[in-house]
Amino acid sequence: MTPDPSPAAHNSGPSARRAPVPLTKEPEEPGEPAGTGLPEHDAPPPNRTAGEDGGGHRTHRPWSARRLPAALVASFVLVAAGAALVDVVAVRAGRPAAAWRRGLADELATRPVDDVWMLTGAAVAAAVGLWLIVLAFTPGLRHWLPLRSPAPGLRASLDREGAAALLRDAAMQVPGVGNARIRVRRHHVKARADVRFRDLQQVKDDLTAVLDEERDRLALARPPRIVVRVRRRTD
Repeated sequence: MTPDPSPAAHNSGPSARRAPVPLTKEPEEPGEPAGTGLPEHDAPPPNRTAGEDGGGHRTHRPWSARRLPAALVASFVLVAAGAALVDVVAVRAGRPAAAWRRGLADELATRPVDDVWMLTGAAVAAAVGLWLIVLAFTPGLRHWLPLRSPAPGLRASLDREGAAALLRDAAMQVPGVGNARIRVRRHHVKARADVRFRDLQQVKDDLTAVLDEERDRLALARPPRIVVRVRRRTD
């Protein structure tokens, strides 16, 4: 008679091949029976380090690739440098300089510095340069909201439209709210609700509490301030 297989043989399926997960367990109190301690899966999580902000590491917005400004600047430089190079090669080959280059040289040599066109050109050049400097030192992607990350090397973001949709779904669960409009900004969230029944102040308090709770669930790195406005609608 063949003996029954051992319990280990029955666990040879996919679940038995899982890697063991180390678990922590609180030390038992002196004099406490061995079987009354917390089970391993109920062990409290390790203490968070200071700076994780009660739920993860704070992250920043990802940096934009700036494809459009880079393409515009590269195209302008390519066209200007290409035209100047072609004209210089033509002059070296014995041909006269292009009319546009002669006219540009004459205008720069004869116009005074306080001329309106000179001032306009300088202002445009300064504005473009300032714009490029701002683009170089700012991350961009303002429609993305950074989330708290469980590890320093991980980054996650949520777009404003997605955050507004989640907050609106939560607002529609409040009794008395017939319609809600949510606008998510970097530092605040504007919520406007149409109240069909119930007291306006009660609906506003409940709506504020629900939106605060839903905002905390989003785990934003910089939680925005909730601003709620309600109005009576009976039609």
